[in-house]
Amino acid sequence: MTEEAAGGGLGLTGAVSMALGGMIGGGIYAVLGVVVKVAGPLAWFSFVLAGIVAMCAGYSYIKLNQLSDPEGASPTYLAWFADSSTLAGMAGWTLLFGYVGSIAMYAYAFGSYAVDIAGVEHVAGLPLRAVLSLAIIGIFVGLNLVGVEESGWVEIALVVVKIAVLVGFALVGLWFGTSHGGIKTGADSLSFSPIMAAAMSFVAFQGWQLLMYSQGTIENHSDTNPTAIYLSIPTAVAIYIGVAIVTTSIVGVGMVSKHPEVALATAASKFGGRWGELIISLSALFSTASAINATLFTSAQFSDRLIENGLLPKKLDASSPDEFHVGEDLPKRIILILGVLTAAFTVVGSLEGITSFASLTFIVVFGGMSFLALTQRDHEDVSAIPPAIGLIGAVLFLPMMLWHLFTAQRGVFYTVTAITVVIVILELAYFETGLFGYSEEETSSLRSD
Repeated sequence: MTEEAAGGGLGLTGAVSMALGGMIGGGIYAVLGVVVKVAGPLAWFSFVLAGIVAMCAGYSYIKLNQLSDPEGASPTYLAWFADSSTLAGMAGWTLLFGYVGSIAMYAYAFGSYAVDIAGVEHVAGLPLRAVLSLAIIGIFVGLNLVGVEESGWVEIALVVVKIAVLVGFALVGLWFGTSHGGIKTGADSLSFSPIMAAAMSFVAFQGWQLLMYSQGTIENHSDTNPTAIYLSIPTAVAIYIGVAIVTTSIVGVGMVSKHPEVALATAASKFGGRWGELIISLSALFSTASAINATLFTSAQFSDRLIENGLLPKKLDASSPDEFHVGEDLPKRIILILGVLTAAFTVVGSLEGITSFASLTFIVVFGGMSFLALTQRDHEDVSAIPPAIGLIGAVLFLPMMLWHLFTAQRGVFYTVTAITVVIVILELAYFETGLFGYSEEETSSLRSD
């Protein structure tokens, strides 16, 4: 496979790396402990369920992308097939807040693993985790403001290192577990908890969407992207399964539940000692930092596109003077606002709350895209089965996650609900009442580009 094709675009290896980097780059380090707290030894099964729904959503995106003109992502599909700029804009805002939640989740995990390495929880009376989370956000906001990006080859190399560490963790852990009391899968204790946990893990399966935003940088993307999506999601699921089984078998559900934010490092310490714990913690820092950078840059690109189509306020004008733009013509004020929102999330929110909110946004959007693809089932090359599974999965995940939060984490439930209500009110005010200067004509380019 040739990586840099004649036109300069990424080939299949680069596309798969981009998708995998978006999924396993930081997600498993932040999400695993949260999933184990809910599903126990069946955490691996939660990842299987979430992966199936994500794969069906991926199929829906692929088919909608093939049928739409212009090609794009969720807002484009809604504008094209539902002929609704309001729905397109609301989907765009929802995704954007989901990305903010994802970055906050990565920053939270970064701070947690850094504290684990340092062995100190407070500095000058301040919680070190929050300080370090804010610091890493500030660093990457600064880097994005001056336009620092990773090259395609660097991104591929980084993903290879991340996968090697996690696969090594799973293989060594499986060997150690087999030699010391056996591996436990929890297959004898089936319940509804894996479905609830699958909903909360959904944020760990959203990274393949990066391919939809980067179609112009991928060689022969119409053929490359579908293959990359169908390869990357099962690969991520396989890695998550191995990591989950090893962690719950070696550490035990009780210990993971006490320290969900550093679950992998705790497991590595059991069979690798201090060096094993250090390697995993350093890998977590490396992976979550990279995920922050990639997601922040992609979110800024996505925001800029929303502004151009009138789906974000004009005060974030995408056509502002050149001195307000960086990198790929991204307004500085977008990056700053994303940084401020992310900082607020990661300092005020809990890991469970941030993860739940981010997963909620992607469940809603992925479910919506599955429904939209289902309405196109009359096309000869669109099967109704994958979109139907994606829609059913989303319909199941959403209420079960909310019910779990309401019964087990009432404070998180109220927080997530309040944030969601505020966002929906803002969206409706923007798109239905014109409160922020919105006009239907300004979004016509979504259907005519």
